Amino acid sequence: MHLSFSAYYTLIFAVLVLLLGKLLTRHIRFLRDFNIPEPVSGGLVVAAIIFALHQATGLTLAFATGMQTTFMLVFFSSIGLSANFAKLREGGMGLVVFLGVIVAFIFVQNGVGVGLATLLGLDPLIGLVAGSITLLGGHGTAGAWGSVLENQYGLSGATALGIACATFGLVIGGLLGGPLAKRLITRHQLAQPRGLAHPAASASEGQEPANFETPNTAPRLITAEAAIETLALFAGCLAFAEFMTSATQGTKLQLPTFVWALGGGVVIRNVLDYGFGFKVFDRAIDVFGNAGLSIYLAIALLSLKLWELADLAGPLMFILAVQTVALALFAVFVTFRTMGRNYDAAVLAAGHCGFGMGATPTAVANMQAITSQYGPSHKAFLIVPLVGAFFIDIINAFVLQLMIAWIR
Repeated sequence: MHLSFSAYYTLIFAVLVLLLGKLLTRHIRFLRDFNIPEPVSGGLVVAAIIFALHQATGLTLAFATGMQTTFMLVFFSSIGLSANFAKLREGGMGLVVFLGVIVAFIFVQNGVGVGLATLLGLDPLIGLVAGSITLLGGHGTAGAWGSVLENQYGLSGATALGIACATFGLVIGGLLGGPLAKRLITRHQLAQPRGLAHPAASASEGQEPANFETPNTAPRLITAEAAIETLALFAGCLAFAEFMTSATQGTKLQLPTFVWALGGGVVIRNVLDYGFGFKVFDRAIDVFGNAGLSIYLAIALLSLKLWELADLAGPLMFILAVQTVALALFAVFVTFRTMGRNYDAAVLAAGHCGFGMGATPTAVANMQAITSQYGPSHKAFLIVPLVGAFFIDIINAFVLQLMIAWIR
């Protein structure tokens, strides 16, 4: 038995998934502690229900996925539109060095994934899915590359695999960073505990992540005029992405459309800032970008066919377990040492664990857990959000493009 739903009903189901996720997150502490996105927590429950229905009755549900690409592009445009060059300059040489460390880690993470996938007799592209596509990139990048791998390279179930890996990464990234940094601080006697009396010190003395990284904390006073201006900015990003995708088709400059959307956002934001003195409304960009990502993920999870992934569960868990060990070793022996073997370096290592297998909010949560006990680290709270919120997606996209070309 097969049921198909139109775009309108699909949007209704997507909103219901988001409301379910909000309810679960509100009442389940585990989901809050590990920053599991609401569309993921709600979507996985619904996907499990759909899986149970399929196994019991043979029923399959088909949802309209035409809106997915647009919502995904809106999210990546929001990242680009949030990238003000003045903020990036504040990071200084420490930002450059840490960025170099992360670039090296991208190659390590993908090398581990592709190598293990090959040894296990899997498609090497699955190694990239269990690599920086999902673990460093998060759910948004997982969905974007999943579509590319399915449509252009014939890797069935790539989106579903990606979301599963990204969810695993969020949990592990949240579990790993704090204990690892605490061990480094204790072993090298970098700081003394000061108790838990000032849990907000790092947030007040350091830099908070970009607005779109913390969708529920900043006030949002959006007028109709601001909403229209923001929609025009997103339309410009999507138009630029569509034009560049067509213009570079079949050339060496060919990139996934979402990369062009992100790049278009960077160009538009900074041309408006420095060329015309126009102040972009960051809070409106934040709201539209987060809404786009939430709806995209909800539709993607509604469309999961978990019965198609059963055979990959064991090998995938093995790859992810090895990736966890690789991240821990890299953070200790490369990130910590390269960044100076001091207290700031230990906090940066905690942040690296957060977005190395999770997302920037997880990285910030890891660092706050350390700084609330040992004191603030302005350097870490300046560098990690900048790298995690902006640079990672661009660099990761280019590295993945190179590796896919090498594999194929």
